[in-house]
Amino acid sequence: MDSRILKEIILQQKREFERKEDFVRRDILDKIEDYLKMPHAIVISGLRRSGKSTLLKEIKNNFYKNEIVYYFNFEDEHLVNFNVEDFNLLYETFVELFGKHKIFFFDEIQNIKGWELFVRKMYDRGFKFILTGSNSSMLSRELGSRLTGRYISIELHPFSFKEFLSFKNIKVPKHILTEDRALIKNAFNNYLKNGGIPEYLIYNNNELLKTLYENILYRDILVRYGLNDEKSLKELALYLFSNYGTEISYNKLKAMLNVGSLNTVKNYVHYLENSYLIFTIPKYEYSIKKQIYSPKKIYVIDNSLINLISFGFSQNIGKILENLVFIELKRRNNEVYYHKDKHECDFIITENMNILTAIQVTLNLKNNKEREYSGLLEALDAYKLNTGLILTENEDYEEIVQNKKIVVKPIWKWLLEC
Repeated sequence: MDSRILKEIILQQKREFERKEDFVRRDILDKIEDYLKMPHAIVISGLRRSGKSTLLKEIKNNFYKNEIVYYFNFEDEHLVNFNVEDFNLLYETFVELFGKHKIFFFDEIQNIKGWELFVRKMYDRGFKFILTGSNSSMLSRELGSRLTGRYISIELHPFSFKEFLSFKNIKVPKHILTEDRALIKNAFNNYLKNGGIPEYLIYNNNELLKTLYENILYRDILVRYGLNDEKSLKELALYLFSNYGTEISYNKLKAMLNVGSLNTVKNYVHYLENSYLIFTIPKYEYSIKKQIYSPKKIYVIDNSLINLISFGFSQNIGKILENLVFIELKRRNNEVYYHKDKHECDFIITENMNILTAIQVTLNLKNNKEREYSGLLEALDAYKLNTGLILTENEDYEEIVQNKKIVVKPIWKWLLEC
């Protein structure tokens, strides 16, 4: 890298990073505050455009307001020739411009191969790192190779419903009255359709979503992994986006895409998951081996992308609600599985291999109460649980069935619970 160009980039990025703007306070800041007290590098990963760069600004404004930090965004188009050897020049340039300081904010770090070498070297010298990236597998691999035990990993997802309400300047009172309930439910219907990707909510322009989706497919998957079969990848993504909340069969996908290898299909699904477009969850089995080989269910990172890409959005509100609940479970760092035997239960939640609860999601219980209850009760019996949860659009009650407590609750109310 030319040092003059590097200076220009640093100063330009500094002006952008320090530009004053209004922020939606992210829920995750409370957790990050505790981690900042530790020497470990903090690694924030998540979907592109989910707010990672803005979160870095929030961290600076909340916790390092009176300190100088070294900020650098590796997404800059002028950095095409930047490589691992240039990190030393980058540090020298920072010192030349701003003096000696101890905190690095690196954005989209996965773009530079070998970045972990510099981070480890400077970490050992007492420097603090807050890093962001958009590829879960790549970050995990590189962190594991050089920084084992020296970093804390955090996932940032698009806005939660609480954050969405904050974005819309809607306050949730401690005691929700009738008019409050109507306002919150209206906002929930908006959130259900439009999701929580901040930039899309600001500008409400579908072209932004299309560009985001295409950039991930091309830059983060096709180019990064050196793939040639663009058609198969796009067809697979479209199929998965149109069949969220259902089990997938790799053999069926292989036949549908007409590709030669089952591993190719598995890799493509893996790449989509690494880029945070989709998530897969296994069937719960007591045998880890059975879990690994069980059929997987697919969910999508944000409902706005489902609305943009898949078919039949308005006809699948029940599945849209289920997808929304899953993303909230991920946001809460739950370990999520599904149950299937004679009946099916949407989500089994575990922590450290202990089963905590079972959850069903449905639009309403008007015409399918027996089915939803049967799946939930079967899961409660199978895992020796006393209480189960059914999340619906509007219903709100509790009852005892077969000596089990069934809690039925509106999804919007559940989303607002801590």
